[in-house]
Amino acid sequence: MSKTQTPLKLKNFSPKQRKAMLWWADKNCRDKYGCIAHGAVRSGKTFAMSLGFIFWAMSSFSGKNFAVCGKTIRSVRRNLVQPLLSALGGFDFITVKDRPSLNCFDLSCMGRTNRFYLFGGKDESSAALIQGVTLAGLLVDETALMPRSFVEQATARCSVAGAKLWFNCNPESPFHWFKEEWIDKAEEKNLCVFHFELDDNPSLSQKVKDRYRSLYTGAFYRRFILGEWSAAEGLVYPMFSRELHCFSQLPEKFSRFVMSVDYGTVNPTSAGLWGKSGETWYRVAEYYYDSKKEGKLRTDEEHYAAVRELSHKAETLGGKVSAVVCDPSAASFMECIRRHGELHAVKAHNDVLSGIRRVSDALLSGSIKINQSCADCLREFALYRWDEKSSGDCPIKENDHAMDDIRYFAGKFLTVRSKSTACAVSVGRDGRAN
Repeated sequence: MSKTQTPLKLKNFSPKQRKAMLWWADKNCRDKYGCIAHGAVRSGKTFAMSLGFIFWAMSSFSGKNFAVCGKTIRSVRRNLVQPLLSALGGFDFITVKDRPSLNCFDLSCMGRTNRFYLFGGKDESSAALIQGVTLAGLLVDETALMPRSFVEQATARCSVAGAKLWFNCNPESPFHWFKEEWIDKAEEKNLCVFHFELDDNPSLSQKVKDRYRSLYTGAFYRRFILGEWSAAEGLVYPMFSRELHCFSQLPEKFSRFVMSVDYGTVNPTSAGLWGKSGETWYRVAEYYYDSKKEGKLRTDEEHYAAVRELSHKAETLGGKVSAVVCDPSAASFMECIRRHGELHAVKAHNDVLSGIRRVSDALLSGSIKINQSCADCLREFALYRWDEKSSGDCPIKENDHAMDDIRYFAGKFLTVRSKSTACAVSVGRDGRAN
């Protein structure tokens, strides 16, 4: 044991963590094909599962290949591999050889050596990356965030006798494919399932757990805290309040100005001017043009002229717009902005649920405020709802143009307050984000 490392002891883990770590050695579970750990955020399931996966692999095989999968290889390394290798480095009888250039690491222990490949399953094309490899085992972190094609291709690669599947994830919609096809069918697939709650992580203090519980309500609370696969409903931003989130008097000084644009031709175009003062972003003014209501379409040049005029407001307040984050599908409008050379256009991140989480987070923390003059933005906040007929989490595509430009702004310029939200667990339709 290295003198600089604290030895890992089972007493440092909760009973649930020990079960998820050592199920393969339990006489009641050792014949299972795999396991699923799901439940609350920050409940300690990821580290327990990854450590158990390594213990099982090294005690069962030698000279075999294994896969460790996440949304991206970078997230796998940050959230799983780095903590894992740090912990394993505390054992003198385990040799770790990290091979970043090959996206893998080798472990040697008691005369046995195995290789662990890292894979990212971010989209449908990722399934091709894992084709061809023969695996003796598979660990999938944040399974619910990956496309079904990738997960099923990965499981198909586990053809070595005695191979086992390890999955962990946070809950999303009860109609999610992983819930319906794996968790609900765990018995017929011969898998053991472990449901985690906050109290299953002994490393969290009561104060920290109380803070997590205070940050959520509705479907967010059921998913993030209780670990339930709950449906969402109602307003997308039920926490929005004109009393709490609107202002009429501007701050005296701003440190930065940016703009956000949701571009439309037949549909409305919405743009917001944002100024940062202290730790708060203020939607200072907006431009909103509905061609159906006005009875006339506007060209890219006409929309640009309106956006440029909106940017002048920043100049009257002593600043200059540093960036305009735009609807990623509005290629012609972004080219129009670039052609004029006055404003800097950047493409927005268009992950809807991630953007909604960031906006929810900002509303709860009070880090964004809306000018009372932004009438169309305020109107949409009161009307923007989840599509209850959808099988997943999807807002209705109505009254969403200012909501989209705010989402683009949040995705580019706001950061989440904690790992729990950054993990990208699906938001709840009547919940609130961390």
